[in-house]
Amino acid sequence: MLILQNISYTHPNKDLLFSDINLTVNNHEKTALVGNNGAGKSTLLKIISKELQPSTGQISVETEPYFIPQIFGQYNHLTIAEALKIDKKMNALKEILDGNTREENFNLLNDDWTIEHRCKDALQYWHLTDLDLSQKMEALSGGQKTKVFLAGISIHQPELILLDEPSNHLDIVSRQLLYDFIQSTKSTLIVVSHDRKLLNLLDTVCELSKHGIKVYGGNYDFYKEQKQIENNALSQDIQSKEKALRKAKEKERETIERQQKLDSRGKGKQEKAGVAKIMMNTLKNNAENSTSKLKSVHAEKIGGISQDLQELRSSLPDIDKMKFGFDNSALHKGKILVTATNINFTYNTQPLWKDNLNFQITSGEQIALKGQNGSGKTTLIKLILGNIEPQTGIIYRADNKAVYIDQDYSLLDNKLKVYEQAQRFNVSALQEHEIKIRLNRFLFTKDDWDKSCSALSGGERMRLLLCCLTINSKSPDIIIFDEPTNNLDIQNVEILTTAINEYQGTLIVVSHDETFLEQINIERTIEL
Repeated sequence: MLILQNISYTHPNKDLLFSDINLTVNNHEKTALVGNNGAGKSTLLKIISKELQPSTGQISVETEPYFIPQIFGQYNHLTIAEALKIDKKMNALKEILDGNTREENFNLLNDDWTIEHRCKDALQYWHLTDLDLSQKMEALSGGQKTKVFLAGISIHQPELILLDEPSNHLDIVSRQLLYDFIQSTKSTLIVVSHDRKLLNLLDTVCELSKHGIKVYGGNYDFYKEQKQIENNALSQDIQSKEKALRKAKEKERETIERQQKLDSRGKGKQEKAGVAKIMMNTLKNNAENSTSKLKSVHAEKIGGISQDLQELRSSLPDIDKMKFGFDNSALHKGKILVTATNINFTYNTQPLWKDNLNFQITSGEQIALKGQNGSGKTTLIKLILGNIEPQTGIIYRADNKAVYIDQDYSLLDNKLKVYEQAQRFNVSALQEHEIKIRLNRFLFTKDDWDKSCSALSGGERMRLLLCCLTINSKSPDIIIFDEPTNNLDIQNVEILTTAINEYQGTLIVVSHDETFLEQINIERTIEL
């Protein structure tokens, strides 16, 4: 069992990340940890795994957690055995089998005589049989690095497993192996992921925010239903407050107008009655004080309603605040953009594809480009874009405007600040205030405009690039996305999905995220 009590974490720069985290995870429970970008999901996993110390609070855990982190190259300097923390045991076993029976070797091995066999079986399960434990991690692809840590589960056989975006960089075959493991394991799981298929295999969803954790007893689909109910109630509350605010302002106007009429009528009667000037001034001051008090009472009421309304609106999901504005006026449905006739490409005298490729791409299509790693997806994208030419066959490309967006959103220039980057796409000479309105629309407030693009998270980079595309004067004919959801949390995947579904041009997507492909309404697949 895992118990978190009053956990808080403050960054070294004194910014509070979250507080009042109270959570109990029972043995064999499979829990999803979700929350907006920057909510602190990865930090909380590091606190549970004891890689970080909480600022306040206590953790009670019955067993040593096994942590599978997001892979950013932080283990490149280690061998596979060192990354898996089995190098000392493996060396001790080798020494003993070679006849070195020193007590130190037996202490290091700790009677774990099956470790070599478990390593072999684990690497085989994750299709890593061609790897050697002495290899450096830097020589592996992103998917292989993730699978190395997943193999560590079978090697260490932990009772509590923490997984941070475990399906990132995995192809469809490896993802299925991960899903099978999650369904069959008896271990306790806490999973951070944007993979909605994976999240639906879990028992409980916990939503993390800076104010604490809210537990939803069900899988991700159940969580989404509950959130929709909450958001509908929130929308009704906002409408109700807006109505109350309009009524309060109307009441204020009517009351002040009535008071002013009474004051004016009273003043006329006093003048007719010949009231002395000094008395007239006193009566005038009393009337002004009375009107001022009325205004103050109404202003306080209106201010209170406005404050409540502001707090309710700030609780709206970010996706409901965003407005998209792709200009699709120049796109013509059905126009032939690309025709490939018997094309192939050769590497080291070997043709990339066993059979030459024949296909046609027309304007307005939504196409998924699929294939195992090494099947030539990147090469085909370069051929479609015209970056390279086929060495066999002919490819026709109509005059078109195409945008290629990779998983790192590297169309953005890391040397620029957010506003400068938006200005770089401003080919239609929008005014400064118009660009800033667009940035605000994509959740970049005044505080973000001078932030360096290099400091942006994956979700922020995606939102900035979408904003830049809408600042551009014309929607592209073709947008090619290469694993666009890999570095995004769920909220940002939903933002991207909404944007793509508003786009009417040609879409070509490389993705292993089946849920994402379904939600962007893919019409056909080119399988390599």
